[in-house]
Amino acid sequence: MEEGRDDEDSSFSSSGDRDGGLSGCFFLDHVGEVFLSRNHDGLSWKCSDSSDCEGTTCLGTINCENFETEIKFSDIYAVEFVNYGLVHSPKSGLRHAKECFRERLLYTQEMYRFTVHGFQSSPKEPCLWKLAAFTFGHMDLQTCQSWMDQLNYSLIKEVERPRNLLVFVHPKSGKGNGSKVWETVSKIFIRAKVNTKVIVTERAGHAFDVMASIQNKELHSYDGIIAVGGDGFFNEILNGYLLSRLKVPLPPNPSDSFNSAQSRASSSVAESGDAVHETDQKEHYPLLPDSVQEVMNFRTVNGSCEGIEYLDHPFTGGRPRFGLIPAGSTDAIVMCTTGARDPVTSSLHIILGRKLFLDAMQVVRWKTTSTSTIEPYIRYAASFAGYGFYGDVISESEKYRWMGPKRYDYVGTKIFLKHRSYEAEVTYEEAESENSKASLHSRSKTWPFRNTSRSEKILCRANCSICNSKVDGNIVSTTPNSCPEKTRWCRSKGRFLSIGAAVMSNRNERAPDGLVVDAHLSDGFLHLILIKDCSRPKYLWHLTELAKRGGEPLNFEFVEYHKTRAFTFTSFGEESVWNLDGEIFEAHQLSAQVLRGLIPLFASGPEI
Repeated sequence: MEEGRDDEDSSFSSSGDRDGGLSGCFFLDHVGEVFLSRNHDGLSWKCSDSSDCEGTTCLGTINCENFETEIKFSDIYAVEFVNYGLVHSPKSGLRHAKECFRERLLYTQEMYRFTVHGFQSSPKEPCLWKLAAFTFGHMDLQTCQSWMDQLNYSLIKEVERPRNLLVFVHPKSGKGNGSKVWETVSKIFIRAKVNTKVIVTERAGHAFDVMASIQNKELHSYDGIIAVGGDGFFNEILNGYLLSRLKVPLPPNPSDSFNSAQSRASSSVAESGDAVHETDQKEHYPLLPDSVQEVMNFRTVNGSCEGIEYLDHPFTGGRPRFGLIPAGSTDAIVMCTTGARDPVTSSLHIILGRKLFLDAMQVVRWKTTSTSTIEPYIRYAASFAGYGFYGDVISESEKYRWMGPKRYDYVGTKIFLKHRSYEAEVTYEEAESENSKASLHSRSKTWPFRNTSRSEKILCRANCSICNSKVDGNIVSTTPNSCPEKTRWCRSKGRFLSIGAAVMSNRNERAPDGLVVDAHLSDGFLHLILIKDCSRPKYLWHLTELAKRGGEPLNFEFVEYHKTRAFTFTSFGEESVWNLDGEIFEAHQLSAQVLRGLIPLFASGPEI
């Protein structure tokens, strides 16, 4: 078979320029003859002889405006040589093909081919990424190989992309399709030449045990850790890694924060969110070794922790990146970080090396019951911690796992009808300015139980200016002048239907805007939501607003909403349980603080 090309035929020419660019004529499968160019950031192509063919390709009457005409290297995950074979004519519009070619009638032709694999955003849902493949054909083998070498060299320069990953698969996650999800997307990783070590979990806590016990030398050989499952499974892996390696100052004990505040300030403690006291920022942590306290003895105002220490940290230059491929019941983390609950989209974010930082919430249980001795027990949450309604739902739903995700609707209805409230005291660090606080208390009322004030909401999105403004990619970011001498605390005490602390908006199919629509992924704040005891119709109104897009679930008089960096909790009387990213967490007393930008994640944020 002849492998050469007709040098007199310009349709098959290929040339480079002084700037390292490359260009030439190729046949694009199902489109026709195109002039292909490689520039510094990607590939572009246009129809050849467009002036002669009046907007058609040489393989048929196809308007090039209907097709993609460029792709960035950052959006290409693989380039494959597909050997000698057919390049097809356009799928429609062959009426004028003979006129276009005149001397060379070519509806389907065999030639050497290479395929560029990337993605295209859905026109209706920009966050949803669809696999896209562009196959280019040429009569000359050497030309195809030269282009392959150039393109692969460009992809190698994409330094943030992983090459070796540790993958945990939860086979029973969500509807029990975790293994099937991985089987589907694993082909994309293979095509992208990403090596994966896959561990299919066999029991609850399996992934936690592996991450807690894995040797640092082995961990160092991976570019990232991937979870195929839901938010709870991701939380299990995250805790397995952090609890054995991360040492930070603990947030204040509920009793200590309240009592020490009274001893340092003459003012008495007020109720329902009023400012109560000021405390020195620097504190002593009797439960940590002195050697650690010397390095880490304060938390900065933006929620960052100066002096965070990763003991014997296996990664030089930073922490490992985590990734999440959705196969759970709600998949709120994926919805907030990619904008789409889609395994292929998440896989492409991982393979292409997209990166952002997530805040994490450190939760410390001081006492399990009112009669327990003080013994701190630490957990981390990446998205949400909830008490009361949220805890009752997750606890009760364990009895109905056989129902799959539908159990949450069924159990949620049962818990709503029971309408249980719990007595508790919550103290929180004030994070709002005095001006914003004043505006909060001066809301006007037109509807019963509702507030009319509306604040401008800045949503978190890809390349978010709020999240990127102070995160520099170090262990945990700090900001200039971020260590005030004093901190103000507030208290709210009473009966609550629910208490929630959101790290992110927590968008999901049941709450399309999430709990807090303008919560950000890495701004150093927790979003504390206190639902006071109210009538069942009022609470239903709140839940209805939560379940619709554009709703105002926080705009009620029985709802307290506070942006804070830390809070404490103490229960009285009958107790519920806490829901930590889907994990049941019993606590009579606990405290929590935000750690800004703690979790590097394979994601780029939602396109809004």
